[in-house]
Amino acid sequence: MLKNEILKILESDARTTPEAISRMTGGSLDEITRIIKGAEADRTIVRYKTVVNWEKVSNERVEAIIEVKVTPQRDTGFDAIARRVYNFPEARTVYLMSGTYDLAVLVTGKTMHQVADFVSQKLSQIDGVQGTTTHFMLKRYKEDGEVLAGTEQINRQQVVL
Repeated sequence: MLKNEILKILESDARTTPEAISRMTGGSLDEITRIIKGAEADRTIVRYKTVVNWEKVSNERVEAIIEVKVTPQRDTGFDAIARRVYNFPEARTVYLMSGTYDLAVLVTGKTMHQVADFVSQKLSQIDGVQGTTTHFMLKRYKEDGEVLAGTEQINRQQVVL
């Protein structure tokens, strides 16, 4: 139970110190530290992450979600193809999905052309890939639970009738 509490706290804010987690949960500092180190060692905690609103920094980044239809491989199912896909540096995230397409791949590039080249020259060339559909992300509103856009206040004059 304490481990789940710790994981939820760190997922919400990876910068939370073990001392703060100890105060929040009532667990001892030694126990909190031991649980965190164990979770890091067994890869329950894979990485600490910062969510960046890249639109505030630059526009030199294009993101797309690529849906991929594949033929499952004998003995490995979707895993062998997914492994080939997630080893490409352009593929930031790869999911096995239910529905019409089998894999969802989040891709990042500098231009739309670069992303399209990745799809046509790398992704589509993998044996077992039957087809792809590319969805370019035009605006991010929320990521990992954090609202990125739409929080600006609209200042309109009040109309009185």
